[in-house]
Amino acid sequence: MSRLNSLRTVASRREFLKRAGVSAAAANLVLGLPSFARARGNTPRKQRLVFIFSPNGVIPDHFWPKVNGSEFELERILTPLADLKQHVVTLKGMCNRIKGDGDGHMRGMGCLLTGIELFPGDVQGGSDTPAGWAKGISVDQYLKNKLQENPATQTRFGSIEMGVMVPDRADTWTRMCYSGPNQPVAPIDNPYQMFDKLYGQSKNRQMLASVMDDLVEDFHKVETLISTEDRRLLQDHLTMVRELEKELDMELSQGQLAVGHAVPQLPPNIKEENDNMPLLARMQMDMLVNSFLADFARIASFQITNSVGEPKMRWLGIDEGHHHLSHEPDTNEDAYEKLIKINTWYCEQVAYLAKRLAETPEPDGNGSMLDNTTLVWTNELGKGNSHTRDNIPFVLVGGGLGFKTGVAHDFDKVPHNRLLMTFCEAMGHSVPSFGNPDYCGDGVLTGLV
Repeated sequence: MSRLNSLRTVASRREFLKRAGVSAAAANLVLGLPSFARARGNTPRKQRLVFIFSPNGVIPDHFWPKVNGSEFELERILTPLADLKQHVVTLKGMCNRIKGDGDGHMRGMGCLLTGIELFPGDVQGGSDTPAGWAKGISVDQYLKNKLQENPATQTRFGSIEMGVMVPDRADTWTRMCYSGPNQPVAPIDNPYQMFDKLYGQSKNRQMLASVMDDLVEDFHKVETLISTEDRRLLQDHLTMVRELEKELDMELSQGQLAVGHAVPQLPPNIKEENDNMPLLARMQMDMLVNSFLADFARIASFQITNSVGEPKMRWLGIDEGHHHLSHEPDTNEDAYEKLIKINTWYCEQVAYLAKRLAETPEPDGNGSMLDNTTLVWTNELGKGNSHTRDNIPFVLVGGGLGFKTGVAHDFDKVPHNRLLMTFCEAMGHSVPSFGNPDYCGDGVLTGLV
């Protein structure tokens, strides 16, 4: 079957299920079953993109490589990535030039993935003017929409927004993803809620249970009104649905998802509290790997706390809150050392996720999952005590975007909007600008491939 015919087949079956009254969510699940996967024939290489956020800036002298190119050495904060160095790209020189309302943390967070100003609002930060939500879509949600438009890249959820210890309040410091202007997307930071979202099997089964009855009823309504050829086509679809339901029943009875992997097991009764952050992060990351294995989504965000986040990393021997420490002057050697440890711990979380992906083969045999996934670790500030948004941390791990890896770059203070454009182009969806076009005039970044 040619790729074009394969896409037409998927599209026609999706349309058929839609006309049969099946919800979009159920249709996506049905189309992810092995029977449908076999019908698709060869599909393009999967590309996945994950944005990982940690707050309050870094210690630049112990973060950025001193030498650019392939001969770079990892500084202290990045040493957890030592075993993955050949998969790493560091991008110094990305600067958030967005001005307007809001304090540095607010603009750092709200403009990080949107590249555009904040609306005027009533959230007061520091001595700056109050502000509201961002004025545009974030790059993760833009790419999610593009992938969902194409039957060959559609997934059940499109994107997954995870968090770890994100405050219950909704304000500009706690949201980095936006589905559009003034439309923040909340991350799910409770692992059990995320599990229900990803693996609500009883709900999925209930959604699919009525498919057969609805189709049979519709068939009886129209069978006298359609041609013999159309009747045969409809009967083929009915047979297909019978087989899908049998397949789903079999896999559910074996404790597996219809998409073909074991449901992850979560430890019970883990509370969302400060000292459980390391375990919560692992629980969420393990589910993210499983969701990619199931092809539930190809875009994700993973937000660890929030801008001005104040976790107390007692498991590192640190009793002070992170944000409080980040305001200490560099001459405070105790605080300086603690901040290095804190950011090294964040890097350990990135390394853990990257290693999980690296050790997980693609279901189609096309390398490891890290070969087709790029993790983008970033921050709202370049340095906490100065609130600078110059040299915002951007560290990439993995081959999903097709960039040459094992390289350190210094782009010497370019607007980060150009990097957002570059992400779009690398995912196959070029844009003339992203966010505020005033900072996009020089186009995508060069020298990455």
